[in-house]
Amino acid sequence: MTKRIWQHRALQKAATWLLRRYLALALRSTRWHLLGAEHAAPFLEGGAPVIAAFWHEVLPLMPAMRWRSVARLKVLISRHRDGQLIAEIVRGLGIEVVHGSTARGGAAGLRRLLALLETGEQVVITPDGPRGPRRQAAPGVAQLAALSGTPILPCAAMTRWRITLPSWDRMVLPLPFGRGVIAVGAPIPVPRDGAEAARPVIEAALTAAVEDAVRACGG
Repeated sequence: MTKRIWQHRALQKAATWLLRRYLALALRSTRWHLLGAEHAAPFLEGGAPVIAAFWHEVLPLMPAMRWRSVARLKVLISRHRDGQLIAEIVRGLGIEVVHGSTARGGAAGLRRLLALLETGEQVVITPDGPRGPRRQAAPGVAQLAALSGTPILPCAAMTRWRITLPSWDRMVLPLPFGRGVIAVGAPIPVPRDGAEAARPVIEAALTAAVEDAVRACGG
């Protein structure tokens, strides 16, 4: 389906517009509760630099976090066909896009994120995107944290009313007028020489955030 959309510019524009409007309605009509506010506060309220990380499956829900932050989030999205469609959608939801990847050929994207962090910006990464394996972190997120000295903030979001797509990541789409939870775990510092050792810690924290969000919004 995505391939057909990208082969027809008019269909691409229409699909992007519809998805953007739908997500804006669904996210803004949801009653959100922030779980782990003590972990998020220094970054959401003070605008301190951070690497917010979450699994690709909850990407459509995470723009809700933008509305709680004083900073303008920059999200790393691949130039893959599906990534371009996602980029066009999230641009209309108050999130800036940095093209690149944390996996194959991702050096340029990581360099751009590193430069942003050095100027005090906040960046967002989905470590298992754009094509998986599901809930397995590519090395880039830990490398970025190690090189920049910036902590990783494990995040997730979930809504009580939702649709789970039959995609590789089991992506979740929110339904409008429900209840939702944004879950934030404790920041994860990564020593400069500890990127590889940090990967299983990061994976466990991101999965725990999803599970916390699911439980808190009623399963």
